[in-house]
Amino acid sequence: MQATPPAGFTSAFVVAMALSCGGDDAAGGSRTGGLDGGINVDGGSDETNTPGDETVGTFDVGTGNATESGGDCMSGGGMGENTFSIIWIANTPDGTVSKIDTKTGAELGRYYTGPTNGSDDPSRTAVNLEGDAAVSNRGGGIIKFASEAVRCIDRNANGMIETSTGAADVRLFGEDECMLWHKPTGVDGDNRHGPRPTAWDAGSGDDPCVTGDDRLWVGWWDYDNNIGHFERLAGSDGTTLDTVEILEWDKQGDTDYGPYGGAVNAEGDLWSSGRGPGPLVRIDAQNLIYEVWPVPDGTSPYGIAVDANGHPWLADYDGGVLHFDPNTETWDDIDTPNVSRGRGIMVDRLGFAWVAGNDPCALIQVDTVTRTLISDTIALPGCDDPVGISIDAEGFVWVPDRGADLAFKVHPMSYATVTITGLVAPYTYSDMTGAGLGLVVNPPAG
Repeated sequence: MQATPPAGFTSAFVVAMALSCGGDDAAGGSRTGGLDGGINVDGGSDETNTPGDETVGTFDVGTGNATESGGDCMSGGGMGENTFSIIWIANTPDGTVSKIDTKTGAELGRYYTGPTNGSDDPSRTAVNLEGDAAVSNRGGGIIKFASEAVRCIDRNANGMIETSTGAADVRLFGEDECMLWHKPTGVDGDNRHGPRPTAWDAGSGDDPCVTGDDRLWVGWWDYDNNIGHFERLAGSDGTTLDTVEILEWDKQGDTDYGPYGGAVNAEGDLWSSGRGPGPLVRIDAQNLIYEVWPVPDGTSPYGIAVDANGHPWLADYDGGVLHFDPNTETWDDIDTPNVSRGRGIMVDRLGFAWVAGNDPCALIQVDTVTRTLISDTIALPGCDDPVGISIDAEGFVWVPDRGADLAFKVHPMSYATVTITGLVAPYTYSDMTGAGLGLVVNPPAG
């Protein structure tokens, strides 16, 4: 299926940006780099910010932030050469996605994610090494937005880029010139079957620090034929490059849902999981051969992330955190005795996995090196239904909370928080900043 651009769009727009690399690319099995030990926390433990207010309290991490380690050739910690770090969070019931500056909390833009202008049901967002975002709509369709005006498209040739300037400025589908392309997908009216796994790779070339040929993995459930349907799209225009179909998807895990989450390793292989329970799947980036593993009995994976060694980590909706070792094909099941439901998960550059916990709501921290629980009682003041996890360029942990209509920004050492309000039932728990991709492509030096 080909991508369909809005009127006046030219699919010839391709940007290839060469980024300077430095340091070793050794996989991280121990902690290197790290946050400055003398961190100051400004503004106390529970500040509130409304997007658009650029005078918010922020954490001072000094110059020793978690992205300044050898092997990371992206100046933004996997988010390209942007001068700012951004996070893309879906406002699911409104059919929009918010672009937020992670340093200030200011909302820089808000965009409709599909042609219904409000009913496309966006969920997963994924960010590439340039900071551009792809958004998958559970109601059908994938869309890409540029993070900076230099990559937007002056479709009406008036010499300026006409794009959203904030939460109150949402332009009709096809009118925002920072929308790069939209690709329709098959829909059957049941959002359990719509596109969910969404993950960028670093391109098909030998140099992961050169972008422009990056590709996007997406997956959904062909329910009528009981097939887990995956496509790898050209990042430049959304056309389908490859298709992989996993037969008898629901029999792999006896699930009510199709493919649920997705993340890539350094080679660009896609790791994807189902839900209710499993399965766990890996699609080889080179030969497109897939492997399938059942998840441990009594578990139900929800979020998925990949660590610097290429191992998948899964948050368990039935409680706990799962680790899969692809070399031994064995599982670790890390108990979270104080939290009965895990949602989104992401691994930072210090080797910690962070999980959004429910019942009760809390932030969970796991040591991926020792594969042990650090805490499952990290407070999120005012939380209701935290769903997503992401890491920004300075190492802070972001937690969108669907029930509270906000996102938490959490200091990874002190656990102090600020809150970013103005969101609408945010339901994103994929690689919202690109830090997950940056971790595997440019891991901390060992």
